[in-house]
Amino acid sequence: MAEKKNVIIITDGDEYARRAIEAAAKDYGARCISRSQGNPSVLKGSEIAGLIKKAKGDLVFVMFDDSGFLGEGNGETAMKYVVNCHEFNILGAIAVASKTRQAEWTRVDVCVDKFGELTPYGVDKFGVPENEIGRLNGDTVYCLDQLKLPIVVGIGDIGKMAKRDHFSRGAPITKKAVEIILERSGYHA
Repeated sequence: MAEKKNVIIITDGDEYARRAIEAAAKDYGARCISRSQGNPSVLKGSEIAGLIKKAKGDLVFVMFDDSGFLGEGNGETAMKYVVNCHEFNILGAIAVASKTRQAEWTRVDVCVDKFGELTPYGVDKFGVPENEIGRLNGDTVYCLDQLKLPIVVGIGDIGKMAKRDHFSRGAPITKKAVEIILERSGYHA
């Protein structure tokens, strides 16, 4: 039997996120499931799982997005399917902050601020640390606590943060979050 694919979940799926995730994937020899992009996600969990299985290589980045819908939206339903199908080795998740219309939040193990520094505080969509330790507000983070992920890294709005994470700069904040997940999961070993 083939080894399970190693998957990193990203809770954002707009165009900026796709470009930043693709840039990070390239630097790590990973594959980005670009078709998982959408605001909100349009693919079902089973469709995304099929794309992960077909991806070349063993490290795959996948985007999920709810576009600010309250409660469990399409992105979270698909995310839960991918994690709970137990066909992949989920290394962790990058929880993306947003200015939500509703108050959805998740616990995070650590955050990366807009300067690429680690902080125990949650960050806002601009990558600025907030007042609460270990908590991040976002729009596709509602179910992360239920998924028992090995690590959740919080980050500001991927590909943005006043252009500090822009894909043309190599998405350094996103790459830092990926690096933390890979390091803590033992993937590099």
